[in-house]
Amino acid sequence: MSSTVLIVEDEIFVATDIARIIEDAGYHVAAIAADREQALEAGPKAQIALVDVNLRDGPTGPQIALDLSRKYGIKIFYVTANPTQILPKAETAIGFIRKPFSDDAILTAIHHASGNMDRCSCPEVTLFQAAGGSSNSLG
Repeated sequence: MSSTVLIVEDEIFVATDIARIIEDAGYHVAAIAADREQALEAGPKAQIALVDVNLRDGPTGPQIALDLSRKYGIKIFYVTANPTQILPKAETAIGFIRKPFSDDAILTAIHHASGNMDRCSCPEVTLFQAAGGSSNSLG
C-alpha cells in the first residue's frame, strides 16, 4: 500500500503541482489544506504531511505540523523558503524542502518518509538529525 500525503499549502498552483508530482509517483493525496482548520480535519487520512510555514492564516505551519504529529503521528516534511521559521519543530519532523523545489525534491522527501531509502536524493532536501546533531542535505 502506498502512503497517503496531506499537502498543507495555501498557494493553489504550488499545491496542485505538488499533488501532481505525488500522484504521478503512485502515492495518494489525502487533501490539500490551506489553513489550520482544513489540515487538522484531513489529518486522520494521511501518513505523511508536506507543510508550508506561512499559510493564509499566518505563519501557522510549524504549529499545524506539531498538532498533526502529536494527534495522528504523521511524518512531517516542511516545504518552505524560510527554514529558520520552523519553530516549534514537530516530533515526527523528518526534514524540510527548500522552495523553489524540483519534482525530485518532493519525491525524495516522500520516498524517504515512506521508508524507500534507495530512491534518488536531492540537495533541496535537508534531513533533521537526532537531538544534539546537525542537519544535512541529501545528495
